[in-house]
Amino acid sequence: MLIGIDASRAFRAQRTGTERYALEIIHHLLALPQATVHRWRLYTDTILSADRPIHFGTVSQQKKSREGGWPRSLPAHAEIAHLPGSPIWTHRFLGASIRQNPPDVLFIPAHVLPLMLPGLLPPSVVTVHDLGYRHYPGSRSRLERWHLDWSTKWSCYVANHVIAISQSTASDLHRFYEVPKEKMSVIHEGLPIQVSGGPKSNNRRFDLPRPYGLFVGTLQPRKNLLRLLQAYAQLCKSERPEWDLVLVGAKGWLSAEIESMAAELTDAVHMLGYVDDSIMPALFKGARFFAFPSLFEGFGLPILEANHYGVPVMTANNSSLPEVAGDAALLVDPLNVDEIASAMLRLSEDEALRQKLIAAGYENVKRFSWEKAAQETLAVLEKVASQKGR
Repeated sequence: MLIGIDASRAFRAQRTGTERYALEIIHHLLALPQATVHRWRLYTDTILSADRPIHFGTVSQQKKSREGGWPRSLPAHAEIAHLPGSPIWTHRFLGASIRQNPPDVLFIPAHVLPLMLPGLLPPSVVTVHDLGYRHYPGSRSRLERWHLDWSTKWSCYVANHVIAISQSTASDLHRFYEVPKEKMSVIHEGLPIQVSGGPKSNNRRFDLPRPYGLFVGTLQPRKNLLRLLQAYAQLCKSERPEWDLVLVGAKGWLSAEIESMAAELTDAVHMLGYVDDSIMPALFKGARFFAFPSLFEGFGLPILEANHYGVPVMTANNSSLPEVAGDAALLVDPLNVDEIASAMLRLSEDEALRQKLIAAGYENVKRFSWEKAAQETLAVLEKVASQKGR
């Protein structure tokens, strides 16, 4: 059969959570041995070229693709459908393309199906990542909240099946939009492994003179960075820690207040901005601990990255975070600055606790696999396609 995928997010130059999910799930779907019996069409608004390759397929195929760039990195059973870019690309261009030449099943890795009459839409599967805008409306602009609300509700209504990346998200879909449980599958994300040099090279690159605690994520209110900074400022006054705080992530909604508070802590807080995926492993490896006291997450992939690189984790006790962290993290109330400060202090000083969490982290990541996620996703796509016309 012909499987169409909205790959527009996968090919973005800077990837956050949903973009990384799109790239990884597409990559691993195409790499499955059983994927070769199907044809795959990747719809994108990005012009791809040899100087900006995206590597798909098996490890050996990836190695070959690095020599010749994009044209050699796409498996033979897949094709690219480049559509013009537009602010309403999904509804205007993707919608028109699938009306004219519909695939047997359409997969949308990030929330939004094209706006068209349900009878004209091919059998469809959509992945919903989180409903954080319902829990913390102040973390988005009014326009963003409106768009996310109606588009997610619409997509869940018209899709044949919905993939939730956590049980937490599935529960929210059932609670807020009454999506039937039998219409949903919970398919966890996996862990993308990057290879880089050791931590010292990146300490020099970013001028990090002391040990550090690390945060990774978009700089926005939902990530709870103001309380994280308040907790660190509290420690600086009472404990004088011999470690700094490093914040990695692109600027997001209402980031100015976060930047202002970080600036008040002078040289003790380092804001590195967006950092390329290839550099992140060294930053993780060099961290004394990983601090992720987010107010809400659909999954929380950075927790698994910290687990993989042997970094003890502190995270919040809400949403999907306990589901992902298991027993491999110190859980805190994200609204309690004192708790956040105490957890950071313990992770910087209590070596027995550190080693316990590091060992638990190595075991925790074994529960998650992109190959497993791809196999489960392909099974959903094949099932939905087989029900066409019923």
